[in-house]
Amino acid sequence: MTIDAERRGAVLGAKLGALVAERWGRPGEGVEDSTSVFAGGVTRRRGDTAWVLVDERPERALGASLAWSHRHGVDDLNVVVDSAAGMLARRARAFRQPPTVWQVEGRALVAAEPAPFPVVIAPSDAAERAAEPLRAQGVDVVVEHGDIYGEVRGLEVARVVVDERGAHLEVGVGRHDREAFAMLYGDLAPAEAVAKVVATVAAHRQPGAPSHPLNRLASERWLRDRILAEPALVGASELWAVETPVRRGNVKEGAPAAALGHLPDGRRLVVVCSTGIDLDLVPTAADTRLAWAPEAHLVVALPERDAHAVTRSMAEALVQPAQVVALSGNWQV
Repeated sequence: MTIDAERRGAVLGAKLGALVAERWGRPGEGVEDSTSVFAGGVTRRRGDTAWVLVDERPERALGASLAWSHRHGVDDLNVVVDSAAGMLARRARAFRQPPTVWQVEGRALVAAEPAPFPVVIAPSDAAERAAEPLRAQGVDVVVEHGDIYGEVRGLEVARVVVDERGAHLEVGVGRHDREAFAMLYGDLAPAEAVAKVVATVAAHRQPGAPSHPLNRLASERWLRDRILAEPALVGASELWAVETPVRRGNVKEGAPAAALGHLPDGRRLVVVCSTGIDLDLVPTAADTRLAWAPEAHLVVALPERDAHAVTRSMAEALVQPAQVVALSGNWQV
């Protein structure tokens, strides 16, 4: 059963009101709490203090909550979630005025402690061997969260799958495409299968090509691919791809793409790439720097059209401010 937006907002508003009253009490005489609908949840405000309850995708709640609080002049922000509280608390500490993150436990709120970073997982030797056809075809091999992907200009065209059959290469753009490709071309040798998909993707994944799903998917990873090929675009002397602390959901899900490297003077550098307007970009970038090199210079790289004022403002609000690099012209060249 689908609850319409108005009804859902009322239910979440009642939930947040009860949680706030349980911990902070009712407002005093002459003071009223105001409640409003928020993207993915609701907000409640009492003077200079506010609470944001995020119900949809709470793991991405921090950036939107900070943007809302800045727009409304909130001094004391509290982010309330049912899950991912530890990760949000870890991200919050990167900001000069960090919000307090609360975990909902029944009818009570518990202040969240920063969660540790996930352990970096190295692929098995068998998985590395299964990836050899990718390297043989000149495909970019990317390792994230223990998984091995083959990418063409940032778009996944194959991945090494480890299951009851052992480590083996599956070719295609995303899980459903891999399944369809196996049904149609299951008799092809891995190298031939990779070459076939690479040729198709490369024809679309180039500047000036007509609009097509193959050149609209994973644009932030295409931007990273461009910067990896020319590190000087972000002032780097060298860069290599690394994972962000949070695993990307699937090939269709846009998510910031990261790189680690050095500036010409030898200092460490973390670059996080994105396209479009993503309010959670700066929290993700700051979290990625904390995971890989806490003292590194941080660059947030975007196409010029997407370098929104809210992104620049949030980058300046970090304990160690980030540099926003807006790439002009056709960054896909």
